[in-house]
Amino acid sequence: MKISTKGRYGLTIMIELAKKHGEGPTSLKSIAQTNDLSEHYLEQLIAPLRNAGLVRSIRGAYGGYVLGHEPADITSGDIIRVLEGPISPVEGIEDEEPAKRELWMRIRDAVKEVLDSTTLEDLANHTDSGESDAYMFYI
Repeated sequence: MKISTKGRYGLTIMIELAKKHGEGPTSLKSIAQTNDLSEHYLEQLIAPLRNAGLVRSIRGAYGGYVLGHEPADITSGDIIRVLEGPISPVEGIEDEEPAKRELWMRIRDAVKEVLDSTTLEDLANHTDSGESDAYMFYI
């Protein structure tokens, strides 16, 4: 499974909104500038997030976007599913032979567990200690 820029940038939008939660609306322009992203592309991503109820838009001169729920109540899995669709490492798992099907299902379940147990609050409060003992895995 590969997360596209839709999922990555959508997660960026949501983390920025979580960091500013309770401070009022945040504009996509400020998120785009802070993260060196295309404002036009972020505008395309915010619509499905709004339709899913994950964000709310506030109109007016000081308008922008706010989270639709508390940061602790929104998981990274919620966001990825809205922007990328179902979480699955391969298409057509049900058509695979049993041994491969079980492998794909275990991979899918492991990815779901990580995404569904990581909240926006976790991501917004994450601090980089500068030490990286973690391995980089590509799934």
